[in-house]
Amino acid sequence: MVEWTHIPGLAPYTETLAAMEARAEAIARGEADEAVWLLEHPALYTAGTSAKPADLVEPDRFPVYPVGRGGQYTYHGPGQRVIYCMLDVKARGGDVRCFVRDLEAWVIATLAEFSIRGEIRPGRVGVWVTRPDRPGPDGQPAEDKIAAIGIKLRRWVSFHGISINVEPDLSHFDGIVPCGIREHGVTSLVDLGLPVTMADLDAALLAAFPRVFEVTRPACPA
Repeated sequence: MVEWTHIPGLAPYTETLAAMEARAEAIARGEADEAVWLLEHPALYTAGTSAKPADLVEPDRFPVYPVGRGGQYTYHGPGQRVIYCMLDVKARGGDVRCFVRDLEAWVIATLAEFSIRGEIRPGRVGVWVTRPDRPGPDGQPAEDKIAAIGIKLRRWVSFHGISINVEPDLSHFDGIVPCGIREHGVTSLVDLGLPVTMADLDAALLAAFPRVFEVTRPACPA
């Protein structure tokens, strides 16, 4: 059983992180069900284990939190849905790469509910959309990031997870090089011209989840 929780308001980062890690430990001990938390944070930057100091462009703009998840610098703030996933990876095949692909597939299936084609790119983390309305310098459609993914495992239970841009202030991303990628931009559902609310996205996430995740499944092919 996966317990879904919506945390209202703007969840304080440090306290929420501590609660998430405690829940992941309880799941690993068999004392709690798997969990998915849906929330928003106040404006802040997080630095993953691969973060490069030069990618923090404006260090005094928002609070910066070093975290143990994979990845580089990311932004969280109002208008962005953060999805913390505390799931038993071993019970779901025991393949970390496969699990990350499932997270990507979950985001892509969710975006498809709004007729958005989300895509992954080799060498680039997260989920991307092409922008025919915004050609790049070479005349080809630009590619913007709409969702970030970064997880950590402890005793085979995942924590941290996904962020999807619904209607954040996109200028807030200017204070970092998001995920270390300078050549591409960032977008949101509303920036793409879709009047999607957090409630709409949450409903799509809930509907898409069972189509991607199963309690037990074989590891995906390499």
